[in-house]
Amino acid sequence: MTMTIILNNDSIYNLDLSPASMVIEPLLQQGNISSSEQQLRLQINYERVANDPRELSEIPEIRLWFVRLDAKYPWLPFLLDWKAGELARYAAMLVPHQFSSKEGIQYNPEALEIFLMQKIFILSDWLHKQDIVSPSRLKSLAQILGYELDDAFFEMIEKGNS
Repeated sequence: MTMTIILNNDSIYNLDLSPASMVIEPLLQQGNISSSEQQLRLQINYERVANDPRELSEIPEIRLWFVRLDAKYPWLPFLLDWKAGELARYAAMLVPHQFSSKEGIQYNPEALEIFLMQKIFILSDWLHKQDIVSPSRLKSLAQILGYELDDAFFEMIEKGNS
Protein backbone atom coordinates (compact mmCIF):
# COMPACT_ATOMS: atom_id res chain seq x y z
CA MET A 1 0.00 0.00 0.00
CA THR A 2 1.59 3.28 -1.12
CA MET A 3 1.73 6.02 1.50
CA THR A 4 2.27 9.70 0.76
CA ILE A 5 3.85 12.48 2.79
CA ILE A 6 2.35 15.77 1.65
CA LEU A 7 4.45 18.89 2.11
CA ASN A 8 3.38 22.48 1.72
CA ASN A 9 5.06 25.86 2.13
CA ASP A 10 4.20 26.10 5.82
CA SER A 11 5.78 22.77 6.75
CA ILE A 12 8.84 23.58 4.64
CA TYR A 13 9.36 27.13 5.95
CA ASN A 14 8.84 26.02 9.56
CA LEU A 15 11.00 22.90 9.22
CA ASP A 16 7.93 21.04 10.44
CA LEU A 17 8.41 17.30 10.15
CA SER A 18 4.92 16.46 11.37
CA PRO A 19 3.65 15.58 7.86
CA ALA A 20 6.39 12.94 7.70
CA SER A 21 6.08 11.84 11.32
CA MET A 22 2.33 11.28 10.95
CA VAL A 23 3.09 8.70 8.25
CA ILE A 24 6.34 7.18 9.53
CA GLU A 25 5.76 6.89 13.29
CA PRO A 26 2.74 4.54 13.00
CA LEU A 27 4.89 2.27 10.81
CA LEU A 28 7.53 2.14 13.52
CA GLN A 29 4.96 1.43 16.19
CA GLN A 30 3.39 -1.47 14.30
CA GLY A 31 6.69 -3.31 14.63
CA ASN A 32 6.86 -4.70 11.09
CA ILE A 33 8.48 -1.91 9.13
CA SER A 34 9.64 -4.31 6.41
CA SER A 35 6.05 -4.55 5.15
CA SER A 36 6.32 -0.88 4.18
CA GLU A 37 9.50 -1.25 2.15
CA GLN A 38 9.51 0.99 -0.93
CA GLN A 39 5.96 2.17 -0.30
CA LEU A 40 6.53 5.84 0.53
CA ARG A 41 6.19 8.85 -1.74
CA LEU A 42 6.62 12.54 -1.10
CA GLN A 43 4.26 15.06 -2.65
CA ILE A 44 5.75 18.55 -2.54
CA ASN A 45 3.09 21.23 -2.95
CA TYR A 46 5.42 24.20 -2.92
CA GLU A 47 3.90 27.42 -4.18
CA ARG A 48 6.28 29.74 -5.98
CA VAL A 49 6.16 32.52 -8.50
CA ALA A 50 5.25 31.39 -12.00
CA ASN A 51 8.55 32.32 -13.61
CA ASP A 52 10.78 30.58 -11.04
CA PRO A 53 12.93 28.29 -13.22
CA ARG A 54 14.42 26.26 -10.36
CA GLU A 55 13.82 22.58 -9.82
CA LEU A 56 12.45 21.79 -6.36
CA SER A 57 15.84 20.38 -5.34
CA GLU A 58 17.42 23.75 -6.12
CA ILE A 59 15.28 25.61 -3.58
CA PRO A 60 17.27 26.02 -0.35
CA GLU A 61 14.23 25.91 1.95
CA ILE A 62 13.10 22.56 0.53
CA ARG A 63 16.62 21.13 0.71
CA LEU A 64 16.90 22.23 4.35
CA TRP A 65 13.62 20.49 5.19
CA PHE A 66 15.01 17.30 3.64
CA VAL A 67 18.27 17.65 5.59
CA ARG A 68 16.21 17.79 8.78
CA LEU A 69 14.10 14.81 7.66
CA ASP A 70 17.23 12.82 6.90
CA ALA A 71 18.69 13.67 10.32
CA LYS A 72 15.59 12.31 12.05
CA TYR A 73 15.04 9.27 9.82
CA PRO A 74 18.43 8.45 8.28
CA TRP A 75 17.16 5.03 7.17
CA LEU A 76 14.24 6.57 5.23
CA PRO A 77 15.51 5.40 1.81
CA PHE A 78 14.32 1.92 2.83
CA LEU A 79 10.73 3.18 2.75
CA LEU A 80 10.95 5.33 -0.39
CA ASP A 81 9.31 4.10 -3.60
CA TRP A 82 12.44 3.64 -5.68
CA LYS A 83 10.54 2.65 -8.83
CA ALA A 84 8.65 5.96 -8.74
CA GLY A 85 11.96 7.87 -8.61
CA GLU A 86 11.68 8.81 -4.94
CA LEU A 87 15.20 7.64 -4.08
CA ALA A 88 16.76 9.73 -6.86
CA ARG A 89 14.72 12.76 -5.82
CA TYR A 90 15.64 12.24 -2.17
CA ALA A 91 19.32 12.05 -3.13
CA ALA A 92 18.93 15.24 -5.19
CA MET A 93 17.67 17.04 -2.09
CA LEU A 94 20.79 16.04 -0.14
CA VAL A 95 23.59 15.79 -2.71
CA PRO A 96 25.01 18.73 -4.68
CA HIS A 97 24.14 18.42 -8.35
CA GLN A 98 23.46 20.22 -11.61
CA PHE A 99 20.80 19.73 -14.24
CA SER A 100 21.62 19.12 -17.86
CA SER A 101 18.91 19.34 -20.50
CA LYS A 102 20.58 16.47 -22.35
CA GLU A 103 21.67 14.22 -19.48
CA GLY A 104 19.28 15.12 -16.66
CA ILE A 105 20.54 15.33 -13.10
CA GLN A 106 24.31 15.25 -12.70
CA TYR A 107 25.34 14.61 -9.10
CA ASN A 108 28.69 15.77 -7.77
CA PRO A 109 30.46 12.37 -7.93
CA GLU A 110 32.35 12.65 -4.63
CA ALA A 111 29.30 13.94 -2.77
CA LEU A 112 27.14 11.15 -4.19
CA GLU A 113 29.69 8.55 -3.15
CA ILE A 114 29.81 9.92 0.40
CA PHE A 115 25.99 10.03 0.53
CA LEU A 116 25.74 6.46 -0.73
CA MET A 117 28.34 5.06 1.67
CA GLN A 118 26.70 6.83 4.60
CA LYS A 119 23.32 5.36 3.64
CA ILE A 120 24.81 1.89 3.16
CA PHE A 121 26.33 1.98 6.66
CA ILE A 122 23.20 3.41 8.27
CA LEU A 123 20.87 1.01 6.49
CA SER A 124 23.11 -1.98 7.12
CA ASP A 125 22.98 -1.36 10.87
CA TRP A 126 19.28 -0.47 10.83
CA LEU A 127 18.26 -3.47 8.73
CA HIS A 128 20.27 -5.74 10.99
CA LYS A 129 18.28 -4.39 13.98
CA GLN A 130 15.09 -5.12 12.05
CA ASP A 131 16.27 -8.73 11.51
CA ILE A 132 16.58 -8.10 7.79
CA VAL A 133 20.01 -9.47 6.98
CA SER A 134 20.37 -9.37 3.23
CA PRO A 135 22.77 -7.20 1.28
CA SER A 136 20.59 -7.45 -1.84
CA ARG A 137 18.53 -4.41 -0.82
CA LEU A 138 21.66 -2.37 -0.25
CA LYS A 139 23.16 -3.52 -3.53
CA SER A 140 19.97 -2.42 -5.30
CA LEU A 141 20.12 0.98 -3.63
CA ALA A 142 23.71 1.39 -4.80
CA GLN A 143 22.80 0.32 -8.35
CA ILE A 144 20.01 2.88 -8.58
CA LEU A 145 22.59 5.55 -7.79
CA GLY A 146 25.04 4.10 -10.33
CA TYR A 147 27.36 2.03 -8.14
CA GLU A 148 28.20 -1.66 -8.01
CA LEU A 149 29.16 -3.00 -4.59
CA ASP A 150 30.40 -6.55 -4.31
CA ASP A 151 29.77 -9.14 -1.64
CA ALA A 152 33.21 -8.69 -0.06
CA PHE A 153 32.28 -5.13 0.89
CA PHE A 154 29.17 -6.34 2.73
CA GLU A 155 31.11 -9.17 4.38
CA MET A 156 33.55 -6.56 5.70
CA ILE A 157 30.64 -4.53 7.11
CA GLU A 158 29.15 -7.63 8.77
CA LYS A 159 32.52 -8.54 10.26
CA GLY A 160 32.77 -5.03 11.68
CA ASN A 161 29.30 -5.38 13.25
CA SER A 162 30.29 -8.53 15.16
